[in-house]
Amino acid sequence: MTQQIPSTEPELAGVRNFRDVGGLRTADGRRVRYGVLFRSGHLAHATEDDAAFLSSLGLHTIFDFRNAADQKLEGPDVELPGVTNVNLPLSDPAEGTWFWKMVRDGDIEQLRELLGDGKAAARMTNSYRTMIKERTAEHSQVVRSLAEDSVPALMHCAAGKDRAGLAVAVTLLALGVEREAIVADYLESNAKHRRYKVRRTSTSADAYSPEVMELLSPLFEARAEYLEAAFETIEETWGGVDTYLEEGLGLTPEIRERLRERLLD
Repeated sequence: MTQQIPSTEPELAGVRNFRDVGGLRTADGRRVRYGVLFRSGHLAHATEDDAAFLSSLGLHTIFDFRNAADQKLEGPDVELPGVTNVNLPLSDPAEGTWFWKMVRDGDIEQLRELLGDGKAAARMTNSYRTMIKERTAEHSQVVRSLAEDSVPALMHCAAGKDRAGLAVAVTLLALGVEREAIVADYLESNAKHRRYKVRRTSTSADAYSPEVMELLSPLFEARAEYLEAAFETIEETWGGVDTYLEEGLGLTPEIRERLRERLLD
């Protein structure tokens, strides 16, 4: 029996960007059930009270989409009794290590060269396109697991915005949730209390200057253009969502129906 989540969002001290995905409407008028699918940033800094709240959700599975470099930087997830933890990296462990080191350590000239003139946003758009095309096996595993026995489930990466955001979006597509609702949920990651805290190594006054923060903002914002690029890639590569789900992810109509039975009212 899953818990019905109150409309007031919980105040979690050490977990950013937590929310229940329940309530989103499908094209045929059904809604995602409350208390079966959650999303958040990483759980490495969860307090005792945070862990107690997460335990109260009756979670079956936590999907952690971080890679080894993320886990080394932030730490492992807090352990919750009786919960299955599935680490399913959605980015290569070596990919971008130098890039994110430069984001943390680079001076203003280096950041201008790395991120200026639209380069940061272009990197993010390309990342979403790549995850759709190259991570079909991982996305298939997530959706199949939800259709079988893995709910209630929580999906997270580092910030709960990109890798988790895309995995949630793919799941919602498989449920038949309207695209506008998927984008709206994705953009909720921009709320001030949900934003990932940018960490810079330097303690100088310039480390968080307005120009630095402007250069970094495309990396730490949820932008509709990123998710739209993922949707465009589905159209360009498979010709439509149904073909993507069936041929790209191997989701039969029977699997999708089991998913809907488990996650929809």
